[in-house]
Amino acid sequence: MSPPRVCVFCGAGPGTRPEFAEAAQEFGEALVAAGFGLVFGAGGVGIMGAVSDAVIKSGGDLVGVIPRSLMDREYGRTDIADLRVVGTMHERKALMHELSVGFAVLPGGLGTFEEFFEVLTWAQLGLHAKPIVVVDVGGYYAPLVELLDHALESGFLTAADRRLVQVVPSVAAAIGILRAAPGAP
Repeated sequence: MSPPRVCVFCGAGPGTRPEFAEAAQEFGEALVAAGFGLVFGAGGVGIMGAVSDAVIKSGGDLVGVIPRSLMDREYGRTDIADLRVVGTMHERKALMHELSVGFAVLPGGLGTFEEFFEVLTWAQLGLHAKPIVVVDVGGYYAPLVELLDHALESGFLTAADRRLVQVVPSVAAAIGILRAAPGAP
């Protein structure tokens, strides 16, 4: 039987600071140590590659989910046992949600932001109650926190909406939050 899995949204690029990949590696190792598996976008490079490499090296369970269009461009890992190729990005996100007990967000770009905001919106609409935790590696997500707080102050988010996302400074804090998820090990 597979362990409960955490869906990780993160960049397919490495970013400009080594601490991004270091935190991703630490996160992958910590997931396995905590008894979680990984659901990810099936990429083998950048931050996504660092997380999945760490899970593989730690002997963990992982599921990669990728749309056919990206697989055809050779963006997907072919060295994992559970690679699920779907038709669209929408199908990808729906399956990633279905397979996960919670969500973690590591540094990334537009795709990461879009995935984060979609699951956050789903939570706001009551479509799920899974934890959403942002790992603020070296202050990378400080502008996001500022934006969310600004939306709250401007009346576009309620206090309950703002509490749907937890921003933490460390991998250990993120794992602690994810351990509280229903179905977590």
